[in-house]
Amino acid sequence: MIELTTWTTPNGEKPIIMLEECGLDYDLRLLDISTGKQKESDFLAINPNGRIPAILDREGDEETRVFESGAILVHLAEKTGRFLASAGPARAEALGWTFFQAGGTGPMIGQIHYFKNASERSDFAIRRFEREAERLLGVLDTRLKDAEYLAGEYSIADVMNWSWAVSGLKDLDARDRFPALADWVDRVGDRAAVRRALAKLTAAKEALAA
Repeated sequence: MIELTTWTTPNGEKPIIMLEECGLDYDLRLLDISTGKQKESDFLAINPNGRIPAILDREGDEETRVFESGAILVHLAEKTGRFLASAGPARAEALGWTFFQAGGTGPMIGQIHYFKNASERSDFAIRRFEREAERLLGVLDTRLKDAEYLAGEYSIADVMNWSWAVSGLKDLDARDRFPALADWVDRVGDRAAVRRALAKLTAAKEALAA
């Protein structure tokens, strides 16, 4: 059984989408990051960086901890043999787009959120990160003009990039500027597994607040 600890953020959505896509059984545990509990010892034993998401994958007497969303997606793909080629150009393409997100759109769009909500506003910082986020969204848009999915076929690259693309297009009011990316966002968002995952996160968050 897999135990997933996560929250309702773009990074937190990725593993539950992947678990639903793979049809794996899992125990969903929400950790409200506004409470600071992710910095407590129980969670640090799973993720020493103190950030969601993280999983514990238990098989028999063996327990594997996996933290960082990209690592979780690779682990689940290799566990099930789905959404990531075992070798060759298709694997390299999927991993390239996966880590493009880890080092690109997530950090840049996250900084936009931070500086827009900071106690001391910095218009220079906001614009700097907006420009880089727009550039990165443009890279995705250019790729998706020629491909249905980022690595050709649906893969962990799409799961990795989707939530941050949704956030970026909304924050920058950019759907009209990046139509291929907007179409891909809608196409991925219409997948049954994605809808199930988001519905389960919403229901769990409502139950936690009740």
